[in-house]
Amino acid sequence: MTSRVTLISPAMSLSLRQARFDDGTTPLDDGGAARARAAAGTLPPAAHVMVSPSVRCRETATALGLAAAEPSADLAGLRTGRWEGRTLDEVGGSEPEAVARWLADPACAPHGGESVEDLCLRVGRWLDAASRTDGRTLAVVEPDVVRAVVVRVLGAPATSFWRADVPPLTATELSGRAGRWNLRLGNPLRPEPDQD
Repeated sequence: MTSRVTLISPAMSLSLRQARFDDGTTPLDDGGAARARAAAGTLPPAAHVMVSPSVRCRETATALGLAAAEPSADLAGLRTGRWEGRTLDEVGGSEPEAVARWLADPACAPHGGESVEDLCLRVGRWLDAASRTDGRTLAVVEPDVVRAVVVRVLGAPATSFWRADVPPLTATELSGRAGRWNLRLGNPLRPEPDQD
C-alpha cells in the first residue's frame, strides 16, 4: 500500500509576519485569507483531513474549503512556553543566551515549553500512524510541523530543523510505503488559471 500525505502550511498572519512566537490565537491577515480563499479547490481529494489546533491553521483550512478538518493536538506547533506571544527580537533582547542555546541545541527548552527534539518525536509518531492509514491524508499544519516531518523523512539530525524554510500556503507532499518516504517540498497553492 502506498501512503500519501499532503501538508499545507497556513496562510500569512500577523504573527508570521512579525516573527512572533504564536500562542495559537492569531488569525490570518486579510491578504493571507484572500490568498487561501483563491486557492480553494486546488487540493487533491483526501480520505482524511486534519488541522493543527491554532486559529491560523483552522482559518486556512476553512478558507481552502476544508471546514470539516479534524483538529489534532499531535499536529500542534512547537510549544514555546513563556515566550508565546512575544517576538523573537523581544525574547532575544531579554534572554539572548537562552535564545542562542535554544537555536543551537534541539534538546533544549529554556522557555519552559517543548524542545525541537520532542516536537520531532511527536510529529514522527503521527507520521508513522498516517503511513498505516488508507487513502490520502491532507493536513493544514504549522510550519514547525512541516520542518519536523522533513527532518524525520530525510533522517536528518534535529540540528537541521531550523534550516528548512516553509513559506505560507505551500504544500509538502509525501508518498511511500514500508516506512520509506519520498518528499516534494514547497509547492505553492495557486488558483487554476481561467481557461478561455
